Amino acid sequence: MSKILIVEDEVAIADLEKDYLELSGFEVEIENEGDTGLARSLAEEFDLIILDLMLPGVDGFEICRQIRIKKNTPIIMVSAKKDDIDKIRGLGLGADDYMTKPFSPSELVARVKAHMARYERLVNSSVQENDVVEVRGIRIDKTARRVWVDGEERAFTTKEFDLLTFLAQNPNHVFTKEELFREIWDMESIGDIATVTVHIKKIREKIEKQSSKPQYIETIWGVGYRFKM
Repeated sequence: MSKILIVEDEVAIADLEKDYLELSGFEVEIENEGDTGLARSLAEEFDLIILDLMLPGVDGFEICRQIRIKKNTPIIMVSAKKDDIDKIRGLGLGADDYMTKPFSPSELVARVKAHMARYERLVNSSVQENDVVEVRGIRIDKTARRVWVDGEERAFTTKEFDLLTFLAQNPNHVFTKEELFREIWDMESIGDIATVTVHIKKIREKIEKQSSKPQYIETIWGVGYRFKM
């Protein structure tokens, strides 16, 4: 259930807004003071905030400004002030909408639904999270093609990165040098399997604490290599 915070000092108005929103299926919390409204806005997660402009303690402009420093939560600013300058200032501080009192509760509900639907579309259409492989202190970001070992980024060549990623994605599987060459270089080895050995050595130098005693890429003598989980 979507959660809404109403920051409104006029108790009767806040209660009326709450009733209509709850009838529409929302969970609603009310704060009548600016300072407590600001504190809850920053400390808790709400899906939308209805923010009165004139509040005791901290006004709606300042609350909006501070919220926008940390969060993208949709904000509908409401006020009895009809001056365009207040509307411009409110929207300029990051409010998503500005409603002038008096307004019908049904209009408020309609705007709440519209802004929440828009925000959800924006979130869902945002760039997907990078494809990441993590194994015992090694973080491989496949999307950005970057590698961190115990939080420290290490530089890898294209083939080193491809080989490390392939092994890490197929842990505990023993691959022959010929299989790895076909997979990473996309061709038959034809006597070039020494290339795999060289690349494994370079990778170990970058990810192992002691490359002579590997904890990640294990040599299976007479067969090939295995990435240990």
